[in-house]
Amino acid sequence: DTTGAVHAAGVLDPDGAVVLAREDVGRHNAVDKVVGRLVLDRQVPATGRAVVVSGRASFELVHKAWAAGFRALVAVSAPTALAVATAERAGLQLAGFARDGSLEIYVDA
Repeated sequence: DTTGAVHAAGVLDPDGAVVLAREDVGRHNAVDKVVGRLVLDRQVPATGRAVVVSGRASFELVHKAWAAGFRALVAVSAPTALAVATAERAGLQLAGFARDGSLEIYVDA
């Protein structure tokens, strides 16, 4: 999208390959779309996989990633403080500012 008007969510396999991606005007909806596809394909829990999102990592996105059984949530922007605390309690790896070949790890579970 050249306008920047949509968010994306993707699923990475344990080797880091993108196996699924969806877009929506809301980042939460984009995550719901990838999780829904995994449910329909009977691939939940998403053990060993990571979900990558455009935008911030909110508490709600951490909760969705944890509930679907992902091992990690990676965002291109910052996580909220509540997202970090929730990821720590859930044992979910959490990274932010994933861009230009680098990222910041907030929770290394």
